[in-house]
Amino acid sequence: MMPLRPRVRFAPSPTGDLHVGNARTALFNWLFAKRYGGDFILRIEDTDQERTSPVFEKNLLEDLKWLSIGWNEGPEKGGEFGPYHQIERLHIYKKYLKELIKDDRVYPCYCTEEELEEQRISLLAMKRMPRYMGKCRYLAENERKKHEEGGRKPAFRFKVDAGPIEFIDLIRGSMKFDGEAIGDFIIVRSNGIPSYNFAVVVDDHLMGITHVIRGEDHLSNTATQKLLYRALGFASPVFAHHSLILGKDRAKLSKRHGSVSVREFRNKGILPEALLNYLSLLGSSLGEGKEVADIDEIINVFSLDRAGKSGAIFDESKLRWLNAIYIRNYDVNKLTELLIPFIEEAGYDPGLLDRGWLYQVVEALRDNLVTLADIGEYLDIFVDEKYHISEEATAILRGDTATTVLKVLHEVLNQNSISHEHFYSHLIDIVRRKTGLKAKDIFMPIRAALTGRTSGPELEKIFSILRKESILKRVESIVT
Repeated sequence: MMPLRPRVRFAPSPTGDLHVGNARTALFNWLFAKRYGGDFILRIEDTDQERTSPVFEKNLLEDLKWLSIGWNEGPEKGGEFGPYHQIERLHIYKKYLKELIKDDRVYPCYCTEEELEEQRISLLAMKRMPRYMGKCRYLAENERKKHEEGGRKPAFRFKVDAGPIEFIDLIRGSMKFDGEAIGDFIIVRSNGIPSYNFAVVVDDHLMGITHVIRGEDHLSNTATQKLLYRALGFASPVFAHHSLILGKDRAKLSKRHGSVSVREFRNKGILPEALLNYLSLLGSSLGEGKEVADIDEIINVFSLDRAGKSGAIFDESKLRWLNAIYIRNYDVNKLTELLIPFIEEAGYDPGLLDRGWLYQVVEALRDNLVTLADIGEYLDIFVDEKYHISEEATAILRGDTATTVLKVLHEVLNQNSISHEHFYSHLIDIVRRKTGLKAKDIFMPIRAALTGRTSGPELEKIFSILRKESILKRVESIVT
């Protein structure tokens, strides 16, 4: 039964830029909260101080905002269940460690990393699953004292009893793990820093988390955490483990597959709406074969029942297809503003470009843009100083048909006084009549001459933006 106000969380570690897989987890949690009138909490798991970075945290917050995934509680927002950085909650974990020590649910472990690695290799050699074999579980008090006098600081391990660990997953159904196969696990390291599984149980309980929605790679962690919930006397949240994002080789999506972070796709010129739409489709469904939907539609149809169990293949070409659709449907003024950084990156000073002219150019190009970054590829068409002829266009212009068409076009341009409003249609009609060629046979030579390339925006749009002087100058450079 759904609680009156569900509380979900996204708890990333700022050790790198936001991976699209983690962004999808954040999205699923955020959609769940929106769909059922709940709260979405952002918590930063930063206990690994050697790997975490303020820069990565800053980027993380920026990327979530860029995707329009806002949080009700967390960094920059605060909330009554803070602090929302784990490094600021160490005193809380110590309190619950003392409770577990008191209840004899944990014990100090003095094994070194080298000893543990040796044990792991030995188990693998025997073709057994690596796990802690309980070496320190039954140490006598004098043995413990001897280790501590020798300078060894203990980690603390949770006592795992043999027997099944069972729970119901909202996506995967009934799940069952064997306690003996898990082995006694560390909940606090020798440096006093809590393990992931211990900290997350304490935090989720104290923050009132009702549903934990995360990737299937956390399934074994859930079994471990269920033991801690029970030992601490906490009510367990409901769990749901969605499928992972995979590369085309069906391996977990990683850098070897190409771009994998939200920031990389931002820099490539992917729109946030398109990426959000695409992530909502991965391993899920909008129903009735629908693939393009705005965020309100996605929220309204979101359900964990639609989340698939098998891995979702990340297809960047599908993302680019979606992006092109969003670009075509964007308000031209807003689209132009989004293009400004990419125009600048292409070597133009946006401050020197007439904004009215730029709106015209963007309107002409929008159907040709797959990403915002593509603007640099086409902008040169409309600037005489940047105009150049590609090899493909040169090959077209060498043909006899092109020579005939352009000579007539040059003659008509020099003699004609057609108003700019009807410039394109009348000009093409005159050239067609004078050459005797069909319209389709004269389009490519004119495109090649005017744009320097063989594809791009519609010729009519090019004629409407280029001044007659520019058109004449470009044609003259070829026929004379």
